[in-house]
Amino acid sequence: MTLHDTVHRVTQRVIANSRATRSGYLELMQREADNRPDRSSVSCSNLAHAYAGALEDQEALKANRGPNIGIVSAYNDMLSAHQPYGRYPERLKIYAREVGATAQVAGGTPAMCDGVTQGETGMELSLFSRDVIALSTGVALSHAMYDGVLTLGICDKIVPGLLIGALRFGHLPCIFVPSGPMPSGIPNKEKQRVRQLYAEGKVGRAELLESELGSYHSPGTCTFYGTANSNQMMMELMGLHIPGAAFIQPGTKLRQALDREAVHRVAAIGQDGEDYRPLARCVDEKAIVNAAVGLLATGGSTNHAIHIPAMARAAGIVFDWNDLAELSSAVPLLAHVYPNGAGDVNQFHAAGGMGYVIGELLEAGLAHRDVLTVGADDLSGYALEPGLDRDALVWRNPGPSGDRAMLRPVSDPFQPDGGMRLLQGNLGRACFKSSSVARDRWTIEAPCRVFDTQRQVAEAFKAGELDRDVVAVVRFQGPRANGMPELHKLTPPLGVLQDRGYRVALITDGRMSGASGKVPAAIHCTPEALGGGPLARLRDGDVVRICAESGEISTQADLDAREPAPEPAPEAGTGRELFAMFRNFADSAEKGGSAMLATAGL
Repeated sequence: MTLHDTVHRVTQRVIANSRATRSGYLELMQREADNRPDRSSVSCSNLAHAYAGALEDQEALKANRGPNIGIVSAYNDMLSAHQPYGRYPERLKIYAREVGATAQVAGGTPAMCDGVTQGETGMELSLFSRDVIALSTGVALSHAMYDGVLTLGICDKIVPGLLIGALRFGHLPCIFVPSGPMPSGIPNKEKQRVRQLYAEGKVGRAELLESELGSYHSPGTCTFYGTANSNQMMMELMGLHIPGAAFIQPGTKLRQALDREAVHRVAAIGQDGEDYRPLARCVDEKAIVNAAVGLLATGGSTNHAIHIPAMARAAGIVFDWNDLAELSSAVPLLAHVYPNGAGDVNQFHAAGGMGYVIGELLEAGLAHRDVLTVGADDLSGYALEPGLDRDALVWRNPGPSGDRAMLRPVSDPFQPDGGMRLLQGNLGRACFKSSSVARDRWTIEAPCRVFDTQRQVAEAFKAGELDRDVVAVVRFQGPRANGMPELHKLTPPLGVLQDRGYRVALITDGRMSGASGKVPAAIHCTPEALGGGPLARLRDGDVVRICAESGEISTQADLDAREPAPEPAPEAGTGRELFAMFRNFADSAEKGGSAMLATAGL
């Protein structure tokens, strides 16, 4: 099919805007490839250090018999999605030996769980953990011992961090290896109902905890369509998974077969083989556009309005919210996965999942087919679903949607656009996820109530001070203020106010999560309040207008005539003081909110 005009236009603009930086990046990667040391010429002392712990693979490494694969793992067993990775290295090493390769754990990265830190001070480390993960990945791969990379990570900042770090070693092939979602728990609507009852004081902590444990109950990714599962969707659209690997549950034969294929494949696409597929060439302008298209078509996490620009920068590509918004105008919403719909990612996968979505996008000319992938000739290989035939891995056409309440074709979408809108006005630039908000609430105009913390909002709600039409403004939550935490704990009280019949909205320079729900929210507002951004000049009672129809975020108050509110002092404790350099040097949310990329000149 002919590429859609809007997708073509945005892609060409991204290519033009990236010409100098992309060229510089590719030249660096070519130099890295040319200068990659032949291990047989490396100092024997160096090699002895690297081989000393290899045990069963020591003889193969000494003989330099085949490619050596570096495993970068974000394993811990506090994060349910990453708990399965604990035993992965020993299995991956066995799979490597099957094809004459070796594998070593190159290093580990941190992996925090945003679900555990929601509403807690640790959340202020969350966004910058992405930079730490990228740096940790760089350290892991700096030993010049590897011919390919397997990255083990799934959640929130972890996949973007792994990709950013791996892209600086983009002369190597790299495959992302997911571990899959946990089995479905209680219905998501029931979980949401109990949360709101708790916010209203109608049930206690025991009932709330029992409900939450019914949802988050075993190893695997949380099953709602938040940032973690949006990451997996994007790795499919970028061709960095083995096709169809995203949503296969842990511990199954199919999961193990896909893991095995990932090892065999990364060993086959290295520089010394006949099918060289370096990460730098896989992640190009078209792959970044495909990631954005997939995000829009599936109603994915708003966090990726920050992560996609950051990942793109690491590959020398310039991508901003104008590009995302223009793509959103053309890409229809094909999936209704919780919190946008009732079903979870297991139901999404059962209905046709990523194979169905990618097939629909390709058929409609909404995604680039001609991209270099790690697991197929082009992206059409990802329009299939994996299965087993007598223990052999096979791929099949997923056929039509198995559940029209979950997945629809391009010809009959849930809504005609991708539901990620850019708002602009005298309050700055912000993102609005319209795919999760009823259309009659796309426009809210009401007096605002200004807060500097989530806690203040909760206190005002409990005191009954918000029982009216109101726009809650939560400021000093940007990257430079406090690390741009997710403000997901705002959703239940604001949802209660909305259910009571009030016209309610949120404006913040902080983030909501991939689980942000039904309340209209202008998020990631930039410039942020710290440093004199417009939100710092708002006052209680100013009438504020949010309109996703016209793309407006504004007030009639004379902001220029006011001094900005006093800036809060930096907080200490929970390690936040260690992240001062990240806050001081972070750039805007639209650029990715990264101190590391900003100071590197990327």
